[in-house]
Amino acid sequence: MVPARSAGTKGYESEMSVQNFDAGGDPTPSTSTTQTTYQAIRRMIITGVLAPGEKLKIETLKERIQVGASPIREALTLLVADKLVERIDQRGFRASPVSQDNFAEILRLRCALEDMALRESIAAGDEAWEEALVLAHHRMARVGGADVATFEDAHKTFHMALLARCSSPILLGYCSQLYDLNVRYRYLAGRSRHYGTRDVPAEHREILAAAVARDVPLATSRLLHHYQQTGTFLRETPDLTEGKAPS
Repeated sequence: MVPARSAGTKGYESEMSVQNFDAGGDPTPSTSTTQTTYQAIRRMIITGVLAPGEKLKIETLKERIQVGASPIREALTLLVADKLVERIDQRGFRASPVSQDNFAEILRLRCALEDMALRESIAAGDEAWEEALVLAHHRMARVGGADVATFEDAHKTFHMALLARCSSPILLGYCSQLYDLNVRYRYLAGRSRHYGTRDVPAEHREILAAAVARDVPLATSRLLHHYQQTGTFLRETPDLTEGKAPS
C-alpha cells in the first residue's frame, strides 16, 4: 500500500525535529541523536520526500531536521552503508538513484532470499510465532495509510514477522535491507495510473492465511507474487529510467 505523500510529509516535518539538541554548536552527537537523525533521513529517502539522485546538503538537512552538522554527517555515513545514500567523491552525498535494472536486481534477490527464509520460518513456526504474526497483521491493517511513518513501521514489522522463525540472522539481515531498498520503488509504483486497482490489504490477508495454515508452497507463491506486482505497476511509471542508475 502506498499512503498519500501529502498526508505523510507534514508528519515528517514535526517528527524529524530532534529535541534538546543545541543546533547552534556542533558537539559530538550522542548515539540517540545520531540514530534519530538517521531514521529521519532514511524515512525521507525511502518515501521519496528526498528524491532519488537528489544532492543531500548538510546545511539544508540541518535546517529541516533541526540538528547540528555532526549527527547529519554520521547519519549519512550510515545510510551509505545501507546503500540508500551515495558519497559523491569530494562533493558530498546524494540519495541513491533508481532504475529499472536496480529494481530488477532487488526483486530477484528478495524473492530468492525470502522464499528460503519463509519456508524455514513456517516449518519452525510455533503458536507464539503465529500469534505475533496475526497481531502484526492486525496492527498494520488498523493503521491503514493515514500516517506514513506509522504505516511503514507496521508494514515492515508484518513482513519480517513472517520470516521471524528463520534461524539465520545473516539471511534475515539481508531480507531487512532488501525491504528498505524496495520501499522507494513501491512509492514510485504507486504513481502508476492503475495502482488504485491493486488490493494490497487482500494480498496481505492471503499471505497471512497461507502462512498460518502452514501451507508452505501457497504462502511462498503468494508472497513472491505480492512483490512481483510492484514491478508490474513500476513499468508504467515515467519517473523511472530504463537500464542502470545514472552515475
